[in-house]
Amino acid sequence: MHQCHEREIARQIKLSKRPTRDIEILYEDADIIAVDKPAWLLSVPGRGVDKLDSVAYRVQQRYPGAEVVHRLDWATSGLMIMARNKTAQRHINKQFEARLTQKRYIAIVYGLVEPSEQTVELPLRCDWDNRPRQIVDFEQGKPATTIIKVDKPIDYQGQPATRLILTPITGRSHQLRVHCQQIGHFIIGDELYSPESLRHLSPRLLLHAEWLQLMHPSTDKPIEFICASPF
Repeated sequence: MHQCHEREIARQIKLSKRPTRDIEILYEDADIIAVDKPAWLLSVPGRGVDKLDSVAYRVQQRYPGAEVVHRLDWATSGLMIMARNKTAQRHINKQFEARLTQKRYIAIVYGLVEPSEQTVELPLRCDWDNRPRQIVDFEQGKPATTIIKVDKPIDYQGQPATRLILTPITGRSHQLRVHCQQIGHFIIGDELYSPESLRHLSPRLLLHAEWLQLMHPSTDKPIEFICASPF
């Protein structure tokens, strides 16, 4: 079975939009760099000169030797961590692989979601006929779990909407976007999964990586990072 890897997704993206601001360094020490990634910036370079610009590329211009440990979708903004050296990268990679890190996202979805907290468990795989889209597949998909908690109902440009707190237990491509779609409430600004008639509601995807906690590579003590959501 084919798998849709992150770098493959980067190659498939048509860069119709560009970031409107630079990355912001939120934290740095000898092992870790925490970055505020703008929407419409790739996490890692794709194929071709037009897809060289990315968080990894920009960080490595300032910090030679910096290494990627995880990624955010092109359209998603917020907190992204990079390692300063190979030892730190290996340490953090093991945490991601063992699901020892904790992450939290903020999303604005279309429609009113009943006040609740629910766990969505729907396996995902790449839709090879419609890349880079992901689809639910109970036979060939990889397990994917998201805790969805209602924060509050809001009015978004005259439309009913809900602010959600999303906690991914797994880290599949487009997991949060598909899981929100599957509960009947797509993320506003989602050009892949929302109805075309409603894509005008926001010029960007309203999904933001707000919080992450991991064990520091040097101290083995928890360290958390916060990047406040703009919405």
